[in-house]
Amino acid sequence: MIIAEIGWNHMGDIELAKRMIDAAIRSGCAFVKFQVWSVDNLVAGPWDTDGRRQIYEKAELSTNQLLTLKSYCESHNIGFLVSIFSTKDIAKLDPLSLSSIKIPSTEAANQSLLEWVSLYGFDRVFISFGTCTESEIKFAKNILDPDTTVAMHCVSSYPCPANIVNLNRLDFLKSSFKNVGYSGHFDGIDDALAACALGAKFIEKHFTIDKSLPGRDNKFALNESQMTQLCQSTKNISAMLSTSNNSFMEAESSMRDDYRGRWDG
Repeated sequence: MIIAEIGWNHMGDIELAKRMIDAAIRSGCAFVKFQVWSVDNLVAGPWDTDGRRQIYEKAELSTNQLLTLKSYCESHNIGFLVSIFSTKDIAKLDPLSLSSIKIPSTEAANQSLLEWVSLYGFDRVFISFGTCTESEIKFAKNILDPDTTVAMHCVSSYPCPANIVNLNRLDFLKSSFKNVGYSGHFDGIDDALAACALGAKFIEKHFTIDKSLPGRDNKFALNESQMTQLCQSTKNISAMLSTSNNSFMEAESSMRDDYRGRWDG
């Protein structure tokens, strides 16, 4: 399943967010994902002087805006997903009645957030492990429900060059979790296709309808054409991996019966 990470690419423009949802639907995505934070909970840091606080302020989504987007997704038959960054934003999510949620890489070691998510009773919890050590991954595993958790391999580099995508880490996650996925920041779809072939059941990629829109994430996000290709190609890859047969396939029968023995000697 493909998750279109719209994130904060909408920059607070709900009509733009809806157009992005429409494009994700046309592409064939199963989910769209947004990010939930409250600037009031942002501690002091370099973002106060480098422009990021202003971005957070502009892109912050209220509960009413989230309800609008969730309702829009439901009426258009696409899954609605959000990332949450702080336990102080739990109240913001309560009216949404979410069945699934995402823990972003930066919060994968946030014990209080992990514990709240584990107790809430979500049907599915996605967690990205960018920036995490093996011990931090094991720590999260011990808190979260193994039956509902999807462990997402991630390298938190924006964009991420091919030589550090590190897809072999999926083997480690598969040895620790029942369900694994991939959240990628490579500029293109090659990483996602490879991850799918290696067993990732959920693929998350940043998504936009215009790479020239403001913000870093729009620059390397997939556009509609790329996302459409990704959705179709991952379906093909999944189909190619859906059988396990060490003998010949039934579709080869006519070739086997009609062409074997055509030549003398």
